[in-house]
Amino acid sequence: MHATQHLTGYAATGAAVLALALAGCGSSGGGGNGGSAGAPAAVTTSTTLMTAKVGKVGTVVTDSKGYVLYRFDADSIHPTKVSCYGTCAVVWPAATVKGSVTVKGIDRKLVSTVKRSDGTSQLTLAGWPLYRYAKDDQPKEAYGQGVDGTWWAVTPTGARATATTSSGSTGGSGY
Repeated sequence: MHATQHLTGYAATGAAVLALALAGCGSSGGGGNGGSAGAPAAVTTSTTLMTAKVGKVGTVVTDSKGYVLYRFDADSIHPTKVSCYGTCAVVWPAATVKGSVTVKGIDRKLVSTVKRSDGTSQLTLAGWPLYRYAKDDQPKEAYGQGVDGTWWAVTPTGARATATTSSGSTGGSGY
């Protein structure tokens, strides 16, 4: 009987851990802005895209809370195509939105959305899908700049930020 209680306890603990892990990897579906590794989760209501001067990368686009947004070279813009799903999307959560988008310092005509495979709307700038980086746990951090030579902080025109951090490609593997 005692061994059965321990096994039941372990099974319940394992199920809880699995549920939490799956919740962390799922699509944005409401609730809060706390994501994995301290990064903000996908935007779930109206948001503001704005510009900010960020050390070593220059003037880039941030979300309402000041978190740097990125573009991914594996995506495309003619037509707009999202390539970051699964494990990639855990490290590089899509910047999604439900509701309105306002801009400060960015041409409104450059901002749009693209439907992801899960049905959410991902923000785009000049056709490039926008992402956050899970290791950016404070506003105006740009640890994702140059990761794997394919991830770049995005400028107000949708271009890659050309300045890089002192170590070049930061953080090793992007996903």
